[in-house]
Amino acid sequence: MLSTIKYPAERLNLLFSMPGYSEFYFNVDHGYLEGLVRGFKAGILTSADYVNLAQCETLEDLKLHLQTTDYGNFLANETGPLTISTIDDKLKAKLLTEFHYFRNHAFEPLATFLNFITYSYMIDNVILLITGTLHQRPIAELVPKCHPLGSFEQMEAVSIASNPTELFNAILVDTPLAAFFQDCLSENDLDEMNIEIMRNKLYKSYLEAFYKFCEKQGGTTAEIMRPILEFEADRRAFIITINSFGTELSKDDREKLYPTCGKLYPEGLHLLANADDYEQVKCVADYYAEYKAVFEGVGSGTGEKTLEDAFFEHEVKLNVLAFNNQFHFGVFYAYVKLKEQECRNIVWIAECISQRHRTKINNYIPIF
Repeated sequence: MLSTIKYPAERLNLLFSMPGYSEFYFNVDHGYLEGLVRGFKAGILTSADYVNLAQCETLEDLKLHLQTTDYGNFLANETGPLTISTIDDKLKAKLLTEFHYFRNHAFEPLATFLNFITYSYMIDNVILLITGTLHQRPIAELVPKCHPLGSFEQMEAVSIASNPTELFNAILVDTPLAAFFQDCLSENDLDEMNIEIMRNKLYKSYLEAFYKFCEKQGGTTAEIMRPILEFEADRRAFIITINSFGTELSKDDREKLYPTCGKLYPEGLHLLANADDYEQVKCVADYYAEYKAVFEGVGSGTGEKTLEDAFFEHEVKLNVLAFNNQFHFGVFYAYVKLKEQECRNIVWIAECISQRHRTKINNYIPIF
């Protein structure tokens, strides 16, 4: 077919429009940033790095060991005694700097993809501020606890809203979260139960929109992001179910909170909606090989792996696999999530050192 086309430009246009050939022109707009994120990925801490960190006696020792990694002198300006919160803030600030560089140099549709990554942090920030305000905490104390990847201009005004409709109309209507808020609008007062329902409805809309966006991109991006977002949707369904036991949330209301873009949809979600205890949730997981393995690794004794840790481990595996393919956006999502896990690991080790609680210091989740 190509040989029948006379002009080279027309031939190229046809080639680029054929499915499966996106890798030919991916590098034109996105090659530099993909190469950069793969370079950053090479700086993620290895198992050997964690062994060294776990042997530290003080937070100053931890700082010295981190200086020998890609983190370099990121704590150099901290002259006073090191605290856990300082380390956590600096880790997030370094990730934020890297992410902003990606975002500022991205062309569409990568720019929109990177924006989608920030929306989950925005949701968490909004919920944190509303919950803190409900407990009479000053806004000046709450804002520093928000994740910097999810900050937006109207964030501090969230505390003035008394119900979801007011929150939307006065504040969130001009933010990216507006698109996810349609199912959350109600006149109900923002008590703890309604706040948690709002969080889950926002996440449901967000994950379904992100999944649809990735499917629209097609190619390797859809292929890589599909299992990652399916897992995220199913993890939320499992957690919502377990957390709802012993609450006033009805089974019908519970089912409305489940994201519908996971492997559990539709039969698994219906089974979860009718589950009455943890064992029944575990029985639902048994129908799905990857989730059966996750639940089998969980123990109830002291020092044994929690369900949350088992989910984090599985998430790390999926995100590491994203780097095995080229010419796709999934590496940016995977890098942010792996760095987030790395931050949790470092903070965990720092907490154990600070509290002299070394028996649990190795309960981190290694990445490479």
